[in-house]
Amino acid sequence: MSLVKKGNTSSAVAMAGNAVLALCKGGAFLFSGSGAMFASAMHSLADAINQGFVFVGSVLSEKKPTRRFPTGFGRVINIFCMIAVIVVTIMAYETIHEGIHLLQHPAGHSGGLWINIGVLVLNIVIDGAILIKAMKEILVEARAPKASGFSLVPAAIKNVGRAAPPTRLVFYEDVVAVLGATLALISVIVIALTNFALLDGIVTTLIGCLMIAVAFRVGYDNMIGLIGVAAPQDIEDKVSQTILADSHVADIQMMRIIQEGRYYHVEGLIELTKGLSLADADDIKFRVQEKLMTNPDIADAAISIIEDDGVKSWGKKHSDVIK
Repeated sequence: MSLVKKGNTSSAVAMAGNAVLALCKGGAFLFSGSGAMFASAMHSLADAINQGFVFVGSVLSEKKPTRRFPTGFGRVINIFCMIAVIVVTIMAYETIHEGIHLLQHPAGHSGGLWINIGVLVLNIVIDGAILIKAMKEILVEARAPKASGFSLVPAAIKNVGRAAPPTRLVFYEDVVAVLGATLALISVIVIALTNFALLDGIVTTLIGCLMIAVAFRVGYDNMIGLIGVAAPQDIEDKVSQTILADSHVADIQMMRIIQEGRYYHVEGLIELTKGLSLADADDIKFRVQEKLMTNPDIADAAISIIEDDGVKSWGKKHSDVIK
């Protein structure tokens, strides 16, 4: 239960919300035969299944390191997100297939207008609320300043790359969910008023293409997460500032920060001022490691020490990056 409490709350809320929406939309589709409603139902079903997988993955990724897995289970969440990508891709194929069928054989308006409108408005409200929660979660996980109102959207887009994989998945999927529900709502109303039946197939196919775009984006993010990706530059800057803040640290000869899930693993070789005893040097090393571990986003820090060689390695590397 302690691990479950650490699971990603955005994915748990999204799972429950999309399960309810999938049932409502499925019933509306059976009653009205709307292709856009079918596409939207498939998207909600895919989202519900995905978020279930992702929530389980986020729980397992919080397990503590063991002797067999000394670096922990941070990348487990990337595996579960890749499973979610497969589910989205399958649902997207089915949606595009239905859209092409509707383009070839337009169904037209078959009743149930107000049921469709009611379900899609409910969809926009629920997925919109989930999206707002995900955007707020992004800012919390990225340690970014809080934002509200219309400023929340650009702030979330700016920091989404630093959020945990489950939160990124919820964000991308719900952007498409809100967009898809809006398109489906427009399609249902236009077909009812004008009998332009071809629009049903166009919107259904477009929603399927949006789902494919999400699958590619999330798949790419988690592929590089499984390989092991370097931390963002601002994280590296904060870690280097923490290390160099110690008065006995003269330089950083080498440092590597790998991101796993929402945590970072720090490895570094630091240069200490000359004339220190071995006991004092060890104390400084442990002190630096303890300072780094006060950051809740850092899972572990392995620091090695050598004596100052008189060459500013870290400053030179930083200037090369800027250049």
